[in-house]
Order: sequence, then structure tokens, then C-alpha cells
Amino acid sequence: MLPRLFPEWHPQDAIQLTWPSADSDWEPLLERIEASLEALVVAITRYQPVLVVVADDATRQRLDSRFSRLGIHPKQWHLIEAPSDDTWTRDHGPIAIERDGNVVLLDYCFTGWGGKFAAERDNALTAALSDIGIYAAPREARELVLEGGAIDGDGDGTLLLTEACLLNPNRNPHLTRENIESALRDDMGIERCLWLTQGYLEGDDTDSHIDTLARFCDSETIAYVRCEDPDDPHFTALAQMESELKAFQRADGGPYRLIPLPLPRACYDPDDGHRLPATYANFLIINGAVLVPTYADGADGVALTALASAFPGRDIIPIDCRTVIRQHGSLHCLTMQLPRGAFFTASTDRTNDSSANDRSANDKE
Repeated sequence: MLPRLFPEWHPQDAIQLTWPSADSDWEPLLERIEASLEALVVAITRYQPVLVVVADDATRQRLDSRFSRLGIHPKQWHLIEAPSDDTWTRDHGPIAIERDGNVVLLDYCFTGWGGKFAAERDNALTAALSDIGIYAAPREARELVLEGGAIDGDGDGTLLLTEACLLNPNRNPHLTRENIESALRDDMGIERCLWLTQGYLEGDDTDSHIDTLARFCDSETIAYVRCEDPDDPHFTALAQMESELKAFQRADGGPYRLIPLPLPRACYDPDDGHRLPATYANFLIINGAVLVPTYADGADGVALTALASAFPGRDIIPIDCRTVIRQHGSLHCLTMQLPRGAFFTASTDRTNDSSANDRSANDKE
């Protein structure tokens, strides 16, 4: 039996985050990004726990106090000390699959988006957390260079991905498309790869991660970014991407239900004026809710309404991501979901966990 890549809407034990430190690129914006992350933690912990990787004991103690003052239940946060380079957990965190009825965490090689940024500590982070018993599921290392934001699966063997990222010579230069599809089939049970050849965002460091452009909402529905301004430099590429999405077929041969998301008005870095990669496709699905990045833009409400139609029965929660995009990512990029059975359980030996507030993720039930 083939393994199975969990879809993001599979029941989750927790959301994993990596907290920024003063020696990272966030240093000039540290106070502001911490405020953004606090808002994210408050929103997530209404529904499920967070696992937060911090750089040192001083940060751990400070966040312990801060989360308490914010009124978060102590069983809902878990602080772990480990070294990291940056905050983009989506790309250096574990990718969970199901194999023979068990959860397995795949640890792919992370190179800072093709060697653009330092990534040695981020690449070692999943192994470090696994070694000290943070995860309930076993870890398996892979040599393939792959970031979590580069793939989006429907849970039934179909994957959305972009040629610009997965076939970029800065990732796996010696592998062909067929090699990559074979590896994804062996690792995740992927039987169909839907490759987008078009679509990009200015200011994006990831070489067009799929989670900035188009996302599965369920196995029959895809939300995607659409640009309606012919004067915007994204207009042609995103229109071509839309045509590709309309041509894609489900495994049963039917068309996908497509939900367009507006492109926010252009956001620019206040220091040097370059355009920032604002996108509503970078939403996060958690237990009972969908968290949506917003940008104090008139299109925010349109995006929230569109995603509410894609996720009936889930709360739709806006998260201000104007600071987050200053470092060229957004909400989904900051996070990695840990599906049910991936995080620690009450029976796990937690003696290496430095947080006084560590509890079983299942104690909340």
C-alpha cells in the first residue's frame, strides 16, 4: 500500500512555529514581528496547541509570561529551545505522511531556497527536535531538497506544485521531472502531479512556492490568486496560471471548483521600495478554522468571503500580515501543522523539554 500525504485539513495535534531572534534578519523589526506572532498564537490556541521553537531560555521565560498575560491556557503552548536561522517553519519543518496506519515525519533537505540564505541550523532543526523526543512519530531523513511551501496535496494522491520551484536547478540539479515525481510517489504516495508552469509574485524568494499561488481547500476545490488589473505586472502570468488551473482535471475526470482570490494592491518595502509578496493564498487550515493573511487592504474582505465559501463550517479569522511580508513570506510560511499522532502524547518521555508549561497536546480534549 502506498503511503499518504496528509492534507492540511486532516485533524491536527498542534501548529509548529519558530520564534524570531535578535541575530536573525528580523532584528530591525523584532518587536513588530513578535506582536504579529503573538496574535497568531492567540488565534491558533483557541482551537489547538502550538509548539514554539525558541533560541534560548530568556526567550522561553519571556514568552511563558507573555502568553500567560494574554490569557492563553497553559496546556495550549509548548516552548522548546533549539537553534534556528529564521522563522519559516513551513519550509524547514517536518512533512507528515501516513504509512501502514502510522504517522511518519519526513525530514527533507532545506538549503535556504536554493542557497539564497543561511539554513544550516534550520535544516538540522527537525532532527534536533526528534532526538529530544518532542515528536510522537518517527523521523526519516531524505536527501531530496524540498520545502513544505513548494507542495500542496489533496490527501488522495494528487499534488499541486510549480515548475519554477521544483525544477529549478538551485534545488535538485541532477534530477528530472520524472525523478522528482518518482521520489514523491515513493515518499508520499503521490500518483498525480499537477504542474503549474505560470504564476509568480514579485518579492518572493522561494521561486514561486505553490502556497503563494494556489491551494487545495478540499479534494475538489482549489483557491488561487487572480489579478484583475491589466496594468499590474502580474496580470499576464496569473491569467495564464488561471487557464492552467481550468484545464486541470480531478482524478475522476471532472473539473475542479475554482475559487479566485484577489491580488492585494501593491505593498512596498518602506526602506528600499521593492514590492512585497502579499497574497491571500497563504492561508492556514487548522482544527475548526482557517486563518487568512490580511494587509489592511480593500480586498481583504473579498478574500475572507471567498474563503468562507470554500470552508463552510469553519471560522474564518483574519491575521494582519503587513509586517510578515517585510521578510518575503506570509502566514502559511510561518507555520507547519502536526497532524493527529505526530506531536507528543501523555505517555511520551518529556524530560528533555525545557518548558514549564509543556503538557500533552491531547490533554486539551
